Amino acid sequence: MVGSHLEMQAPAGRFAHTLQRLAGDSLEAVEPQPLKFRDRTLFDILKSTPPRLDGGPVDRGMWPALLRAYAGKDLSGIPWRTKLPGLREHVIERSSEVEASLLWARPGRALPNHGHHGLELTLVLEGEFHDHRGIFGEGDVSVADETLDHRPIAGDKPCVCFSVLFAPIALSGPMIRLFGDIIGV
Repeated sequence: MVGSHLEMQAPAGRFAHTLQRLAGDSLEAVEPQPLKFRDRTLFDILKSTPPRLDGGPVDRGMWPALLRAYAGKDLSGIPWRTKLPGLREHVIERSSEVEASLLWARPGRALPNHGHHGLELTLVLEGEFHDHRGIFGEGDVSVADETLDHRPIAGDKPCVCFSVLFAPIALSGPMIRLFGDIIGV
C-alpha cells in the first residue's frame, strides 16, 4: 500500500526517495559488521526479483505497478462480487492476520457506520470518499484504528479503493441508519 501511495502521490514519492538517499548516505558512514548466514542471505537477495518502479504518473484507470503486481490483474479484469447494494468487493488476500481487498462504491453510496478492532488502511485509487474527518481523493490513504468510528460516503462518481484490514470492523450507530446503509438507501 505504501509503495502504491508513493506512486500515486509524486511529492510523497520524491520525499521518500530523498529519505532513502539520506539513509543510504548514513549507512556509508557506518563501520561494516560481519553478517550471520552471509551466503544464504546473499543467495536470497540475488534470487529475488526487484519491484518494477517506473516513477511516472499513474494513467487514469490504471493501478500503481506494485498493486497490479500484488493483485495479479488490472482494474478491468477484476471479478467483483456484490457485498451490499451499490458496493462491490474483490478479496485479494485473506488470512487470520490480514484481509486485503478492493472496494467499488457507486456514487453517493454510504458504507455502514462502523468502528475498528484493529488497523484499517484504505488507499483511494479512483474517485473519492468523505467522512467526518474530511475528503480522501485519489492517492490519499485513510488510516483508521480502534479510536475511530465513521461512516464513509463515496463522492459524486464511483469510488475504487484498496483496503487492508488487520482486524474485523464492528457495525455501530443507530439501527435505522444501519439498516438504510446496508440496503443502500
